[in-house]
Amino acid sequence: MAYNATGAAQYADAQAHAHSTGNCARYVRLAIARGGISLTPTHHAKDLGRSLAAAGFQSVAGSAYRIGDVAVIQPIPGHADGHAAIFDGVKWVSDFKQRPGPNGFYPGPEYRHLKPSYTIYRHN
Repeated sequence: MAYNATGAAQYADAQAHAHSTGNCARYVRLAIARGGISLTPTHHAKDLGRSLAAAGFQSVAGSAYRIGDVAVIQPIPGHADGHAAIFDGVKWVSDFKQRPGPNGFYPGPEYRHLKPSYTIYRHN
């Protein structure tokens, strides 16, 4: 199935709040659905990679992010669900609009300090 990465990113931007609501996995999943691909729901963002892979997304290396790429970040102490975000071409967006920059997929200072493992997924 074709993936409209721009449509997914635009939907994510339009739905994002100013601050986290704790629903990053759901917001990212709904944005991807708006882009034309349905994912199996998962409660924990850290588990979203399996659904992405089953839907034809592949892990990619490097930092040349493209619109519609999805970051799945593993948990840190106090954040057992991990985090997920989609790239809109400038910044990463989850249930809120995150910081631009090379590590903008990390949603907050604790994540930026601890730098937990993550995987970037892309639909080709």
